[in-house]
Amino acid sequence: MTGIGGGVELGAQAARSRALAVLRVRSRALAVALLPAAVAVILLAGGSTGHLVGGGWDAARWAVSVLALLVLAATAAVALVVARARPAVTPTVAVAEESAPDLYRMVRDLADRLDVPAPSAIALTPDCDSWLEDRTHPAHGPPPARDHDDLSDPVGPARRRSAAAPVLVIGSPFLWWMRVGELRAVLAPVVAGTGPAAHPDIAAARRFIRGLDAAVAATSTEGRGPLARAARGGIGGVSRLLLRGCRVHAAEMERGVAAAAAERAQAVDYGLRIVAQEQVGLAYAGWDRLLTRVALPAWRMGRWPSRLDVGVVAALTELSRRDRLAEGFASRLGERPACDLLEEPGLMDEAVSLLAARLFHGGPAETGPDWAPVGWEEYPEEVVDRAWRTDAARLHRVLDTLGVRRAAEDAAPGTDGPTLSRVLDHLTTTPAEAPVPARDPAADADPDATPDPDATPGTAHHATPGTGTATPDDQATSDPQAATASDPSDPQAATTPDLQPLTTPDNQPADAPAAPGNADHSDDGNGTEDDDDDLAGTTPRGAALAAGLSAQLAREEARTQALASGTAPPPPGTTTGPAATGTALWDDRALPLLPLQPPRTGREILTAHITAMVCCAAMDTAGATPGLDWLDGPTLLVDGARRADLALHVRSLVETGDPAPLRAWLSDLGVRPEKPVRLV
Repeated sequence: MTGIGGGVELGAQAARSRALAVLRVRSRALAVALLPAAVAVILLAGGSTGHLVGGGWDAARWAVSVLALLVLAATAAVALVVARARPAVTPTVAVAEESAPDLYRMVRDLADRLDVPAPSAIALTPDCDSWLEDRTHPAHGPPPARDHDDLSDPVGPARRRSAAAPVLVIGSPFLWWMRVGELRAVLAPVVAGTGPAAHPDIAAARRFIRGLDAAVAATSTEGRGPLARAARGGIGGVSRLLLRGCRVHAAEMERGVAAAAAERAQAVDYGLRIVAQEQVGLAYAGWDRLLTRVALPAWRMGRWPSRLDVGVVAALTELSRRDRLAEGFASRLGERPACDLLEEPGLMDEAVSLLAARLFHGGPAETGPDWAPVGWEEYPEEVVDRAWRTDAARLHRVLDTLGVRRAAEDAAPGTDGPTLSRVLDHLTTTPAEAPVPARDPAADADPDATPDPDATPGTAHHATPGTGTATPDDQATSDPQAATASDPSDPQAATTPDLQPLTTPDNQPADAPAAPGNADHSDDGNGTEDDDDDLAGTTPRGAALAAGLSAQLAREEARTQALASGTAPPPPGTTTGPAATGTALWDDRALPLLPLQPPRTGREILTAHITAMVCCAAMDTAGATPGLDWLDGPTLLVDGARRADLALHVRSLVETGDPAPLRAWLSDLGVRPEKPVRLV
């Protein structure tokens, strides 16, 4: 204990010395602001006593007095903005003590063992992290009511706001995946941070830095006139200058606080904390995979899974079944989960799931006809099936726009509907056709260079996903009628299954494609170079089809964004969610705050739509069913078994125009591509 106490004392002393350095920056800034006023007072006093007399001294008194007034006014303006600016607050779900008495009791006992003040409240965040957050600023609302049994230290009413401990923010996946002992061990170093946070110098330094940061954010918006813009620019410049002066000291102060908290927490469950840290990394991996592979497709369909935290447990349990590296993790499930510390874990999971949809996707704050919750048992039908059929319908609409015949002239009656054969026949490359050549870097560098005579004409430019720009040789893709050809009830961007299996050495096949949106994208400033390079390995017909699909998706997304922002009238009978209220503790005007993936490339969009059409044909003609894989998202089930070998055959069709591998796969499953499929 002597060594531990010495380490805590060293970390705390380092943090306090750095906090004093931050406060000295504030004091020096105040001294500089008061210097003209002090000189003016000396000159005025000298004139009144008859010592500093004469025309020169009178002019100096007037000039310095005016300068002092201007500097004082500017200082008051900066101080007012810093004091009134609302510091950023992390979006969380508040946990009242009556809804989680066991959790509050565990945190209180942990604080007692660490001999530090207990957090003033507890909140949940849809992320795999935990931290302390100060919410004592007046803009954050009145402090919660306290009694003798509250988590915070007993203090007088006059000191409650200034002496209030920070809020403990806990990552919700920890509560559902970790056991009670593991959660206690993980929270020990976090709760220990309330001790240094209660020191007056550290608290004052943190308030000063948060105020400057909030002032910079408040002055970053454009003013309505030249005078307002100049005032905002001046205040923002002073705030940035002070922040730069405090940057090093603030970083070292936080390091000292973290070191002191970690040293103090070693006295509590040190051995269990080592094991719990392994669960932190595992929970993060499962949570990230669940959001990108499972939740994101549902959000794009206008559905938000209401039990994300339950889903992460299922995903990590599946991981422990597939991966030898995770063996033994499932045996922990017999112990008491940390979510049992909540009175109603289902309601908390639902609230966190809705918040996650807002932060990572930008959904509305409340449910509605176009934004409804979905349970895991309903996911295959409500999300997977609808997503595949929506993408298949979009694929055929673009084929109609390109003028592709629905059926051959000698086709049997009743086969002129949306068939898979239509897609395969259109993408099949004849011997006279060649894949789109790769771009010549030398030609890009020299605008006067002679084009390659072997290049296929009409394939040099393609639509960029998200821009709505169509190919110049296919005017139909930029036809305004294409936007009206789509069903207004279709969701903005239905996704197709990501059939990539678990990325472990024992389970990942050689044909596993890259996850959509996870490819390495470079940007040349306008985004066109990436898409041209991406489509360079496809066939001419595939490139044109990908361009049309990208343009169609861009139009649908633009229409949806216009409805969400209120710049376009919504269709009859639809709602776009409530507007952001002024009482929100965080700025929700720029959602999503944490987008999960970059826009998909043209190749990914084309592959996803073809895969969706194949899945629809398999479901309608071969008895396949949509399914949910906890680690890979939407999947195709044939006789109850997951088929993960479709990606290789679709990629062969997209890249080479050879449908033989895919046709053999379809024949093996008994899929009849000439039969029409049901679309939305």
